[in-house]
Amino acid sequence: MLARFTTVKEFGMQEIVIKKSRFIGHAKPVETEEEAVAFIEELKKKYWNATHNCSAYVVGERDQWQKALDDGEPSGTAGKPILEVIKHRGLKNVAVVVTRYFGGIMLGAGGLVRAYTDGAVAGIDGAGTIVKVLRREVTIDVDYTWYGKLENVLRERGMRVEDVAFTDRVRVLCLPEEGEADRFRAWITDVTQGQANLETGEASYFVED
Repeated sequence: MLARFTTVKEFGMQEIVIKKSRFIGHAKPVETEEEAVAFIEELKKKYWNATHNCSAYVVGERDQWQKALDDGEPSGTAGKPILEVIKHRGLKNVAVVVTRYFGGIMLGAGGLVRAYTDGAVAGIDGAGTIVKVLRREVTIDVDYTWYGKLENVLRERGMRVEDVAFTDRVRVLCLPEEGEADRFRAWITDVTQGQANLETGEASYFVED
């Protein structure tokens, strides 16, 4: 799994007008190619009366699944520019659709490329971007006599603490980055002189603070 990647925050859209043609850019985070295709089909149904619904998506850790669709525009003038915007922004797991309502003025091949590029940028900006970081759950179980020191050292280290539970002992759920998890566990063992019980949980993605 990737240590971190950039994607869009949520579904978003923005509209721009170029020589009387309306270009509505939409962007959405997706986890699979099936989700990307479903999103594109959903918007094609919603904007069934549009002149074109051009799109592109990039999915997978290594961008294994990617596709660009011109939807009737001249080959290479719509889907490819949208795809290039996604790649230029370094985005993963995202689908973008740019809907066009023709305004009566021909743009030419170069004009179309620029228009769909700007439409894709508008959609992505409307959705906003975030960085997701792969973190590993590490639960530290200590006696109350150790909690004060533990709290201080975790704060000094800038460790992300997800939860603290107080029962007969103190359980602190930390989220070190996956690549730092082993060193973090060793460090906690050293800090607590081996008095902490450590439990390792799942690794999952969290939005970077």
